[in-house]
Amino acid sequence: MTATPNEPADDDRTAGESAAPDRIRRSFPGISTRAWEHPADRTALVAMRTFAGFDTVLRTLSGLLRERQHRLMYLATAVRVDERQFKTLHDLRTDAVRILDAPVAPELFVLQDPTANAFTIGMDEPFIVLTTGLIELLDVEELRFVVGHELGHAMSGHAVYRTMLMHLLNLASSFGWMPVGGWALRAIIAALMEWSRKSELSGDRAGLLCGQDVDASVRVHMKLAGGAMVKEMSHAAFLQQADDYDRTGDLRDGVLKLLNMEMQTHPFSVLRAAELRRWISSGEYDRILGGRYPLREQDKNTRISDEIRDAARSYRENFDASEDPLIRTVRNLGRDVGSAVTTVGQEVSETVSKIGKKLGL
Repeated sequence: MTATPNEPADDDRTAGESAAPDRIRRSFPGISTRAWEHPADRTALVAMRTFAGFDTVLRTLSGLLRERQHRLMYLATAVRVDERQFKTLHDLRTDAVRILDAPVAPELFVLQDPTANAFTIGMDEPFIVLTTGLIELLDVEELRFVVGHELGHAMSGHAVYRTMLMHLLNLASSFGWMPVGGWALRAIIAALMEWSRKSELSGDRAGLLCGQDVDASVRVHMKLAGGAMVKEMSHAAFLQQADDYDRTGDLRDGVLKLLNMEMQTHPFSVLRAAELRRWISSGEYDRILGGRYPLREQDKNTRISDEIRDAARSYRENFDASEDPLIRTVRNLGRDVGSAVTTVGQEVSETVSKIGKKLGL
């Protein structure tokens, strides 16, 4: 992991409960959401944003989904955060809005629910919901990461697109006359889930930019995986699990990993922590902290072809670096086939050359 001012030098430490000291965090005036969006997530977003008539479709679906009814439900059943209620969360949201230069501060609700969860919903005016289970599990700096994560979702429009796509998918599955077979529908679902998982990685990056505390960002995933007893856990050991998961087993395990992940909207906690570590190691996090990031005023010049290339490069790099038995086998098979094709090509070329010489050509 790339060293940062907020991260202790000993990466084999036992995780602690203490929050980072209060300090002024760097803000990013005019930052584009492209700065934290995972390439695969960003490609889908750019494609959907450039789709003709997209806003009209969204507004129509917003009416069908009764968005106002959902907001009224949370107004009646949850606690709306402001300077009088859950002031700590109110301050965290205010600071996150300042750091990411968000045009709007989304409403934030606290819902009584023992399950640790947070989500952003809504089309016209997305709002954030945190459960009491999550609030009781995390310390202040960890909550800062979560609030930044959800603000990143809101700014990227993830709630809008995920809601719309899943609603369209439900419509498609409810009509037997539609020319979408079972396997085709399964492929669509898999593609949507893959995008959803990548959007969660984007949210984690936004959360880290808001908190600027690598230690706290890892603790969030440790607690989501193993509960509040972080003093009994180790950052290094936790991240080592991701490496072990990647390389362990045989081809059967590779297939089982795909099956386990297929219907998940979120990546597994251990893998999310490892992915955040890779993003930091790439140097992108430090570049943004140093003030080098895309501006939202440049978003209109974004080309889908560039985003597709970035997404393809990201998948290729992950594919090449993976030690998963199934991926490694496919990769080696591809190399063997490529080598065989090259060898055959050379032999054919040599044979043709010899024949040519004999014929005096």
